[in-house]
Amino acid sequence: MTGVWIFWTVIAIVGLAILIGGAVVYLDGRKQRELEQAEKGELEAATGDEDVVVAPPLSEFDDPEGAGVGVETIERPAEPVVEAETVAVEEPVAPELDRPEAPLSRWARLRRRLSSSNNALARALADLLSVDKIDADVWDDFETTLITSDLGVGPATELTDALRKRLAVDGVADPAEAKEVLTEELLKLVDPSLDRSLNLTPAKEGDPAVVLVVGVNGTGKTTTVGKLARVLVADDKSVVLGAADTFRAAAAEQLATWGERVGVETVRSDVDGADPASVAFDAVAKGVESGADVVIVDTAGRLHTKTGLMDELGKVKRVIEKKAPVTEVLLVLDATTGQNGMTQARIFAEVVDVTGIVLTKLDGSAKGGIVVQVQRELGVPVKLVGLGEGVDDLAPFDPEGFVQGILGE
Repeated sequence: MTGVWIFWTVIAIVGLAILIGGAVVYLDGRKQRELEQAEKGELEAATGDEDVVVAPPLSEFDDPEGAGVGVETIERPAEPVVEAETVAVEEPVAPELDRPEAPLSRWARLRRRLSSSNNALARALADLLSVDKIDADVWDDFETTLITSDLGVGPATELTDALRKRLAVDGVADPAEAKEVLTEELLKLVDPSLDRSLNLTPAKEGDPAVVLVVGVNGTGKTTTVGKLARVLVADDKSVVLGAADTFRAAAAEQLATWGERVGVETVRSDVDGADPASVAFDAVAKGVESGADVVIVDTAGRLHTKTGLMDELGKVKRVIEKKAPVTEVLLVLDATTGQNGMTQARIFAEVVDVTGIVLTKLDGSAKGGIVVQVQRELGVPVKLVGLGEGVDDLAPFDPEGFVQGILGE
């Protein structure tokens, strides 16, 4: 009897537990549904009429954290489209070009600078006019000073003899008259009858005039080419520059900078040590193609002691003339080099038939007599002179202005 009672007691306990568990599950499910309905109502109130998409719960394989928690995704309202503001792009402004000084005003300025210098020739002439009595010793000293001023022995003797004939041996009665005599005799030596104009007339119509510029390193040759371009631009000439000094890396860049300042194109090679004759030929070809008035070709500074390099310079001239004849060969000389400059001048004249001289650095440290001597030696005129480092300190040579300048007028 006791066993039966225990059996039914266990059955009753199990049944009660099942009822209690079912009630708990029912209540939890009901509570969960109420919570979901509440949340759905809150979302609808917050988003208005927009649809709410509720993603199903992620499985433990889909959830990166393995938690199996669902993620609710809410569509955001589209952001307003903002049109991009149109910005005007300014065109690049071309650099302003230099306005080179006119040749005539250049020479007036350079003459004033020459008259203020204290070169040997100017001192010799001033000393002669300042003495009370001119005797044999004075004339000897005067002639010696002329020679040391790079006038040369022959021209110095000629000037001394001419002055001795025209001036009284006992003294200078009228200093103004004596100065006039000095001016006349010195002007004869400088020789105003020589044609000092640049030959810029092409051999045939359609070709440019071709100016070949030669000289040794250190005379200011490349700078002279750049300054000459400015002189020609001031005369309303269209110019092309040829950078045929291919052995000095900075020469082409330097020349291009000079050209850019006045709107002049420079033909150059991108290869260091390129054939100079080829670059010169291309420059002349460009001049023909563009209808330029003048092509100026800069060449490498040649040492007159190296025959091979001098031969190459002759080659440059020959190659150029396959395209257009060379109308002018300018030899650049440093006025301060004296007799060494004369040696260079003679060698260059033998190679390329120099037609004109450019004297650079003819300032207070130079000896003005080299103007006379170089003309006598080569039989060609000084056509251009430089009296400073300024970009427009190169001007056509004027014999009368030169004589007046060294006499302090």
